[in-house]
Amino acid sequence: MGLPAARGGALFRALRAAAALATWLVSAAGSASAVVATGDPPGLNPREARAHAIWTIRSGLNVAALQCQFSPFLMTVPNYNALLRQHTDEMGEAFRTLTGFFVRTQGPRTGQRAFDTYATRTNQNWATFDAQYSFCDAAALVGRRALAVPKGRFGEFAETEIIKLRQSLDVKVGLASPLAATRISYVVTPSLKDPCVGRPLSRCR
Repeated sequence: MGLPAARGGALFRALRAAAALATWLVSAAGSASAVVATGDPPGLNPREARAHAIWTIRSGLNVAALQCQFSPFLMTVPNYNALLRQHTDEMGEAFRTLTGFFVRTQGPRTGQRAFDTYATRTNQNWATFDAQYSFCDAAALVGRRALAVPKGRFGEFAETEIIKLRQSLDVKVGLASPLAATRISYVVTPSLKDPCVGRPLSRCR
């Protein structure tokens, strides 16, 4: 899954690292149950809280783009790539704001490592197996709605939609998902014996 070039090398590296991490998390989530965990850092001011919402919902849609490819109709991959292109500026600002938050609260020497840990946990909180259907269903809807959000308004959207996306990780909620209600039944085919098996070749012409 390609990532468009983002403004600023640090942001681009962060998004590339997040994509690689999400790939590993999806592969490691096979035996894990979904746990609804917010991972909200304490002490965020309103501006930092909005940046946290932006980064968290971006992370969720990143994981969905990798985890939900079993259904191309959900379009989680093209929608995620389009999302990055459309809202790059706000995501870049969220990255800088969150990095500044950790530097402010934990000091310049450990702030960047603290952000890396935060980014890891943010991705990890979206990895699910038991609630995969409901998560993919919700992420597809959120991703499509995000593309209709004007530039500069993604933060408001993220603060509202993040609640719905987190709720989709609840296994009980997942049972009501349209994807979870859809099952593909196995088709029993009749036994078709080869008439030539065990018979002389001359009688099979």
